[in-house]
Amino acid sequence: MGLRKAMEDDDKVLLMGEDVGKLGGVFRITDGLQKDFGEDRVIDSPLAESGIVGTAVGMALRGYRPVVEIQFDGFVYPAYDQIVCQVAKYTYRSQGKVKMPIVIRIPFGGGIGAVEHHSESPEAQFAHTPGLKVVACSNPVDGYWMIQQAIAHDDPVIFLEPKRQYHADKAELDESATPEPLFTSRVVRPGSDATVLAYGPTVKTALKCAEAAEAEGRSLEVIDLRTLSPLDMAPVYESVRRTGRCVVTHEAHVNLGMGAELAARVTEQCFYSLEAPVLRVGAFDTPYPPSRIEEEYLPDLDRVLDAVDRTFAF
Repeated sequence: MGLRKAMEDDDKVLLMGEDVGKLGGVFRITDGLQKDFGEDRVIDSPLAESGIVGTAVGMALRGYRPVVEIQFDGFVYPAYDQIVCQVAKYTYRSQGKVKMPIVIRIPFGGGIGAVEHHSESPEAQFAHTPGLKVVACSNPVDGYWMIQQAIAHDDPVIFLEPKRQYHADKAELDESATPEPLFTSRVVRPGSDATVLAYGPTVKTALKCAEAAEAEGRSLEVIDLRTLSPLDMAPVYESVRRTGRCVVTHEAHVNLGMGAELAARVTEQCFYSLEAPVLRVGAFDTPYPPSRIEEEYLPDLDRVLDAVDRTFAF
Protein backbone atom coordinates (compact mmCIF):
# COMPACT_ATOMS: atom_id res chain seq x y z
CA MET A 1 0.00 0.00 0.00
CA GLY A 2 2.82 2.40 0.80
CA LEU A 3 4.46 1.88 -2.59
CA ARG A 4 1.13 2.37 -4.36
CA LYS A 5 0.48 5.62 -2.47
CA ALA A 6 3.95 6.94 -3.32
CA MET A 7 3.41 6.15 -6.99
CA GLU A 8 0.02 7.84 -6.99
CA ASP A 9 1.44 10.96 -5.38
CA ASP A 10 4.49 11.36 -7.65
CA ASP A 11 4.75 10.15 -11.24
CA LYS A 12 8.56 10.32 -10.98
CA VAL A 13 8.52 7.27 -8.69
CA LEU A 14 9.53 4.12 -10.57
CA LEU A 15 9.86 0.54 -9.35
CA MET A 16 12.47 -1.82 -10.71
CA GLY A 17 13.75 -5.27 -9.84
CA GLU A 18 13.65 -8.96 -10.59
CA ASP A 19 10.06 -10.21 -10.96
CA VAL A 20 8.50 -7.08 -9.44
CA GLY A 21 6.14 -6.62 -12.39
CA LYS A 22 4.15 -9.51 -13.81
CA LEU A 23 4.84 -11.79 -10.85
CA GLY A 24 4.29 -9.05 -8.28
CA GLY A 25 7.53 -9.86 -6.47
CA VAL A 26 8.60 -13.05 -4.73
CA PHE A 27 6.68 -11.95 -1.64
CA ARG A 28 3.86 -10.35 -3.72
CA ILE A 29 4.59 -6.90 -2.30
CA THR A 30 4.34 -5.27 -5.74
CA ASP A 31 1.38 -7.37 -6.87
CA GLY A 32 -0.90 -5.45 -9.23
CA LEU A 33 1.29 -2.37 -9.51
CA GLN A 34 2.50 -3.06 -13.06
CA LYS A 35 -1.07 -3.63 -14.18
CA ASP A 36 -2.17 -0.31 -12.68
CA PHE A 37 0.85 1.87 -13.48
CA GLY A 38 2.24 0.23 -16.61
CA GLU A 39 5.51 -1.37 -17.64
CA ASP A 40 7.26 2.01 -17.90
CA ARG A 41 6.91 2.58 -14.15
CA VAL A 42 7.10 -0.99 -12.81
CA ILE A 43 10.01 -2.56 -14.61
CA ASP A 44 10.96 -6.23 -14.63
CA SER A 45 14.76 -6.16 -14.74
CA PRO A 46 17.32 -8.75 -15.81
CA LEU A 47 18.90 -10.92 -13.10
CA ALA A 48 21.72 -8.45 -12.56
CA GLU A 49 21.78 -6.58 -9.24
CA SER A 50 24.69 -4.36 -10.23
CA GLY A 51 22.80 -3.38 -13.38
CA ILE A 52 19.62 -2.70 -11.42
CA VAL A 53 21.32 -0.28 -9.03
CA GLY A 54 23.50 1.25 -11.76
CA THR A 55 20.41 1.96 -13.85
CA ALA A 56 18.77 3.54 -10.81
CA VAL A 57 21.72 5.92 -10.48
CA GLY A 58 21.14 7.10 -14.05
CA MET A 59 17.41 7.47 -13.40
CA ALA A 60 18.05 9.55 -10.27
CA LEU A 61 20.39 11.81 -12.22
CA ARG A 62 17.57 12.42 -14.71
CA GLY A 63 15.12 13.50 -12.02
CA TYR A 64 13.33 10.25 -11.21
CA ARG A 65 12.89 8.62 -7.82
CA PRO A 66 13.71 4.97 -8.46
CA VAL A 67 12.77 2.30 -5.93
CA VAL A 68 14.73 -0.86 -6.60
CA GLU A 69 14.15 -4.23 -5.02
CA ILE A 70 16.92 -6.66 -4.21
CA GLN A 71 14.98 -9.90 -4.26
CA PHE A 72 16.78 -11.41 -1.24
CA ASP A 73 19.33 -9.95 1.15
CA GLY A 74 22.07 -12.34 0.09
CA PHE A 75 21.75 -11.16 -3.53
CA VAL A 76 22.81 -7.59 -2.74
CA TYR A 77 26.56 -8.21 -2.91
CA PRO A 78 26.90 -8.00 -6.71
CA ALA A 79 25.46 -4.47 -6.33
CA TYR A 80 27.66 -3.57 -3.37
CA ASP A 81 30.18 -1.72 -5.51
CA GLN A 82 27.47 0.44 -7.08
CA ILE A 83 25.90 1.16 -3.69
CA VAL A 84 29.01 2.15 -1.75
CA CYS A 85 31.03 3.72 -4.59
CA GLN A 86 28.31 5.55 -6.54
CA VAL A 87 24.99 5.75 -4.68
CA ALA A 88 26.53 6.68 -1.33
CA LYS A 89 29.06 9.17 -2.65
CA TYR A 90 27.45 11.03 -5.55
CA THR A 91 25.94 13.88 -3.51
CA TYR A 92 29.15 14.38 -1.52
CA ARG A 93 31.26 14.19 -4.67
CA SER A 94 29.17 16.94 -6.27
CA GLN A 95 29.29 19.14 -3.13
CA GLY A 96 25.54 18.69 -2.73
CA LYS A 97 24.65 19.82 -6.24
CA VAL A 98 23.43 16.36 -7.31
CA LYS A 99 20.76 14.52 -5.33
CA MET A 100 20.50 10.76 -5.28
CA PRO A 101 16.90 9.95 -4.23
CA ILE A 102 17.15 6.18 -4.53
CA VAL A 103 15.44 3.67 -2.24
CA ILE A 104 16.95 0.18 -2.23
CA ARG A 105 14.46 -2.28 -0.75
CA ILE A 106 16.08 -5.35 0.79
CA PRO A 107 14.02 -8.16 2.37
CA PHE A 108 16.32 -9.26 5.19
CA GLY A 109 16.64 -11.72 8.04
CA GLY A 110 15.83 -15.38 8.49
CA GLY A 111 13.09 -17.57 9.84
CA ILE A 112 11.50 -18.60 6.53
CA GLY A 113 13.25 -21.94 6.00
CA ALA A 114 15.14 -20.76 2.93
CA VAL A 115 18.32 -21.97 1.28
CA GLU A 116 21.75 -20.31 1.27
CA HIS A 117 21.91 -16.57 0.41
CA HIS A 118 18.24 -16.06 1.28
CA SER A 119 18.42 -15.19 5.00
CA GLU A 120 21.27 -12.72 5.46
CA SER A 121 21.43 -9.66 7.72
CA PRO A 122 23.88 -7.28 6.01
CA GLU A 123 22.69 -4.07 7.68
CA ALA A 124 25.95 -3.21 9.48
CA GLN A 125 27.83 -3.09 6.17
CA PHE A 126 25.52 -0.36 4.89
CA ALA A 127 25.19 1.52 8.19
CA HIS A 128 29.00 1.71 8.21
CA THR A 129 29.00 3.49 4.83
CA PRO A 130 28.80 7.32 5.01
CA GLY A 131 26.28 8.75 2.57
CA LEU A 132 23.66 6.05 3.05
CA LYS A 133 20.61 6.21 5.29
CA VAL A 134 19.53 2.82 6.65
CA VAL A 135 16.10 2.10 8.12
CA ALA A 136 14.41 -1.11 9.24
CA CYS A 137 10.66 -1.33 9.75
CA SER A 138 9.26 -3.92 12.15
CA ASN A 139 5.51 -3.86 11.49
CA PRO A 140 3.03 -3.17 8.67
CA VAL A 141 1.95 0.30 9.83
CA ASP A 142 5.53 1.53 10.12
CA GLY A 143 6.27 -0.05 6.75
CA TYR A 144 3.42 1.89 5.12
CA TRP A 145 4.59 5.25 6.36
CA MET A 146 8.35 4.69 6.29
CA ILE A 147 8.52 3.58 2.65
CA GLN A 148 6.71 6.75 1.57
CA GLN A 149 9.00 8.89 3.70
CA ALA A 150 12.08 7.13 2.32
CA ILE A 151 10.94 7.67 -1.28
CA ALA A 152 10.34 11.37 -0.62
CA HIS A 153 13.81 11.75 0.91
CA ASP A 154 16.53 13.25 -1.29
CA ASP A 155 19.32 11.01 0.00
CA PRO A 156 19.72 7.30 -0.78
CA VAL A 157 17.96 5.01 1.67
CA ILE A 158 18.59 1.32 2.29
CA PHE A 159 15.12 0.10 3.27
CA LEU A 160 15.25 -3.17 5.20
CA GLU A 161 12.09 -5.25 5.36
CA PRO A 162 11.91 -8.30 7.68
CA LYS A 163 10.74 -10.97 5.29
CA ARG A 164 9.17 -13.25 7.88
CA GLN A 165 6.89 -10.38 8.90
CA TYR A 166 5.49 -9.79 5.41
CA HIS A 167 2.41 -11.92 5.91
CA ALA A 168 2.68 -12.70 9.62
CA ASP A 169 1.21 -9.53 11.09
CA LYS A 170 -2.03 -7.74 10.33
CA ALA A 171 -2.76 -4.24 11.57
CA GLU A 172 -5.38 -1.53 11.29
CA LEU A 173 -4.11 1.43 9.29
CA ASP A 174 -5.32 4.98 9.87
CA GLU A 175 -4.26 6.80 6.71
CA SER A 176 -5.26 10.12 8.25
CA ALA A 177 -2.77 9.72 11.11
CA THR A 178 0.38 11.81 11.33
CA PRO A 179 3.38 9.49 11.03
CA GLU A 180 6.47 9.81 13.17
CA PRO A 181 9.55 11.25 11.46
CA LEU A 182 11.54 8.70 9.47
CA PHE A 183 14.86 8.72 11.30
CA THR A 184 13.59 8.21 14.84
CA SER A 185 13.46 5.39 17.36
CA ARG A 186 10.45 4.67 19.53
CA VAL A 187 9.60 3.09 22.88
CA VAL A 188 7.13 0.32 21.99
CA ARG A 189 6.73 -1.04 25.51
CA PRO A 190 7.46 1.01 28.62
CA GLY A 191 9.37 -0.60 31.48
CA SER A 192 11.51 0.19 34.49
CA ASP A 193 13.98 -2.62 35.17
CA ALA A 194 16.00 -3.07 31.95
CA THR A 195 16.08 -1.72 28.40
CA VAL A 196 15.96 -4.02 25.37
CA LEU A 197 16.99 -2.54 22.02
CA ALA A 198 15.83 -4.20 18.80
CA TYR A 199 14.96 -3.49 15.16
CA GLY A 200 13.30 -5.28 12.28
CA PRO A 201 12.39 -8.90 13.04
CA THR A 202 13.77 -8.93 16.59
CA VAL A 203 11.31 -6.28 17.81
CA LYS A 204 8.63 -8.94 17.95
CA THR A 205 11.02 -11.24 19.82
CA ALA A 206 11.85 -8.49 22.31
CA LEU A 207 8.16 -7.81 22.95
CA LYS A 208 7.55 -11.50 23.65
CA CYS A 209 10.49 -11.43 26.07
CA ALA A 210 8.96 -8.47 27.89
CA GLU A 211 5.69 -10.36 28.27
CA ALA A 212 7.50 -13.42 29.64
CA ALA A 213 9.61 -11.30 31.99
CA GLU A 214 6.52 -9.58 33.36
CA ALA A 215 5.27 -12.96 34.54
CA GLU A 216 8.51 -13.23 36.55
CA GLY A 217 8.10 -9.79 38.06
CA ARG A 218 10.50 -7.88 35.81
CA SER A 219 9.57 -4.84 33.76
CA LEU A 220 11.42 -4.55 30.44
CA GLU A 221 11.34 -1.43 28.31
CA VAL A 222 11.52 -2.27 24.59
CA ILE A 223 12.78 0.26 22.05
CA ASP A 224 12.30 -0.21 18.32
CA LEU A 225 15.31 1.57 16.80
CA ARG A 226 13.62 1.88 13.37
CA THR A 227 16.67 3.66 11.93
CA LEU A 228 20.24 2.32 11.91
CA SER A 229 21.90 5.25 10.18
CA PRO A 230 21.50 7.81 11.55
CA LEU A 231 20.85 6.28 14.97
CA ASP A 232 18.34 8.15 17.11
CA MET A 233 19.86 7.59 20.55
CA ALA A 234 17.99 10.14 22.68
CA PRO A 235 15.16 7.73 23.68
CA VAL A 236 17.78 5.03 24.31
CA TYR A 237 19.87 7.19 26.65
CA GLU A 238 16.80 8.37 28.53
CA SER A 239 15.66 4.79 29.02
CA VAL A 240 19.01 3.34 30.08
CA ARG A 241 19.59 6.16 32.56
CA ARG A 242 16.33 5.08 34.24
CA THR A 243 16.73 1.30 34.07
CA GLY A 244 20.49 0.99 34.48
CA ARG A 245 20.59 -2.12 32.29
CA CYS A 246 20.63 -2.66 28.53
CA VAL A 247 20.43 -5.65 26.19
CA VAL A 248 20.73 -5.35 22.41
CA THR A 249 19.40 -8.03 20.08
CA HIS A 250 19.57 -8.49 16.30
CA GLU A 251 19.70 -11.38 13.85
CA ALA A 252 23.08 -10.38 12.40
CA HIS A 253 26.34 -11.78 13.74
CA VAL A 254 27.33 -10.32 17.11
CA ASN A 255 30.92 -9.64 15.99
CA LEU A 256 31.09 -6.06 14.62
CA GLY A 257 27.30 -5.96 14.30
CA MET A 258 25.01 -3.02 15.08
CA GLY A 259 25.00 -4.13 18.71
CA ALA A 260 28.66 -3.20 19.05
CA GLU A 261 28.02 0.42 18.06
CA LEU A 262 24.95 0.63 20.27
CA ALA A 263 26.79 -0.83 23.24
CA ALA A 264 29.68 1.60 22.76
CA ARG A 265 27.41 4.64 22.57
CA VAL A 266 25.34 3.60 25.59
CA THR A 267 28.50 2.96 27.61
CA GLU A 268 29.99 6.31 26.64
CA GLN A 269 26.87 8.32 27.44
CA CYS A 270 25.32 6.35 30.30
CA PHE A 271 28.36 4.94 32.08
CA TYR A 272 27.50 6.26 35.54
CA SER A 273 23.92 5.00 35.24
CA LEU A 274 24.77 1.44 34.23
CA GLU A 275 24.40 -1.31 36.82
CA ALA A 276 25.78 -3.95 34.43
CA PRO A 277 27.63 -4.15 31.11
CA VAL A 278 25.59 -3.74 27.93
CA LEU A 279 24.99 -7.25 26.60
CA ARG A 280 24.46 -8.31 22.97
CA VAL A 281 22.35 -11.18 21.65
CA GLY A 282 22.63 -12.10 17.99
CA ALA A 283 23.49 -14.83 15.53
CA PHE A 284 26.64 -16.88 15.82
CA ASP A 285 29.75 -16.00 13.84
CA THR A 286 29.20 -18.58 11.13
CA PRO A 287 27.56 -18.44 7.70
CA TYR A 288 23.80 -18.82 7.87
CA PRO A 289 23.03 -22.49 8.53
CA PRO A 290 20.74 -24.94 6.73
CA SER A 291 17.09 -24.19 7.41
CA ARG A 292 16.63 -27.23 9.65
CA ILE A 293 18.79 -25.66 12.35
CA GLU A 294 18.12 -21.94 11.81
CA GLU A 295 16.04 -21.82 14.99
CA GLU A 296 19.20 -22.69 16.92
CA TYR A 297 21.06 -19.91 15.12
CA LEU A 298 18.66 -16.99 15.45
CA PRO A 299 18.19 -15.12 18.75
CA ASP A 300 14.99 -16.24 20.43
CA LEU A 301 13.02 -15.55 23.58
CA ASP A 302 15.19 -17.82 25.77
CA ARG A 303 18.49 -16.32 24.61
CA VAL A 304 17.33 -12.75 25.13
CA LEU A 305 15.86 -13.54 28.53
CA ASP A 306 19.13 -15.24 29.49
CA ALA A 307 20.96 -12.01 28.68
CA VAL A 308 18.47 -10.06 30.79
CA ASP A 309 19.06 -12.48 33.67
CA ARG A 310 22.81 -12.01 33.32
CA THR A 311 22.45 -8.23 33.61
CA PHE A 312 20.80 -8.71 36.99
CA ALA A 313 23.59 -11.03 38.15
CA PHE A 314 26.12 -8.16 38.27
